[in-house]
Amino acid sequence: MPELPEVETTRRGIEPHIIRQKINTVHIRNHRLRWPVPVHLPNTVQSQTVNQVLRRGKYLILTLQTGSIIIHLGMSGSLRITTAQQPADKHDHIDFCFENKKILRLHDPRKFGCVLWTAHPVEQHRLLSHLGPEPLSDALTADYLYRLSRKRKITIKAFIMNSHNVVGIGNIYANEALFKAGINPKRQADNMSLQAYQRLIEAIQQILSAAIKQGGTTLRDFTAEDGRPGYFAQQLKVYGKTGVACPNCGHPVKKITQQQRSTFYCTICQQ
Repeated sequence: MPELPEVETTRRGIEPHIIRQKINTVHIRNHRLRWPVPVHLPNTVQSQTVNQVLRRGKYLILTLQTGSIIIHLGMSGSLRITTAQQPADKHDHIDFCFENKKILRLHDPRKFGCVLWTAHPVEQHRLLSHLGPEPLSDALTADYLYRLSRKRKITIKAFIMNSHNVVGIGNIYANEALFKAGINPKRQADNMSLQAYQRLIEAIQQILSAAIKQGGTTLRDFTAEDGRPGYFAQQLKVYGKTGVACPNCGHPVKKITQQQRSTFYCTICQQ
């Protein structure tokens, strides 16, 4: 699944092509995504201009004059900037065609993504209203996580991956941030000190910032909007490294399963 750095990379990639551009037409080839694409969407957004291209967690938001288009890439989705000369394939479900002849095309083989419309303030939408603070914002503080974690009998990895607590920390980056902070992923969230949360936040922000700068992690189903893969996978320290020597101490990286997700960590460096 594309994680926050991949989504932010996509946002930055598509923004220059569609910002302040008028939507001429919308072609919907398949309404049956995770939730049905609104049948009224083409008529609603026609002739409207994209004023902002935003990201909230793993959602992309195109702000128009009368509302917002909300896009999620699901498990395998991606967005491409293309033109009418490039024919759509079987998994290209939606085209947003702009006045500048550019096309924003949604590709989604598994159809777990979504394209929705809201005429209300986008932060009030049911998919966004419950989301926690952005991990790279000033709203995410050690004090906030420390207070929120009291009496929470869950592991720290599950705690930071819960989008109600903080958005956008998927499995890859949770593994990497916990390793960088020296925190065992099995540790209980309410057994973490304020100082430990400060280390963790600093690690999260450093890992995500580096991944965004380098275009996101290369995943099986994701490439950047221009077809180039991300390069952060080359810098992963523990994710997917079962049995490989820890880069800090040389002890083999261990793999376990938590909440049906693979967890990779060093039993020596992460306490």
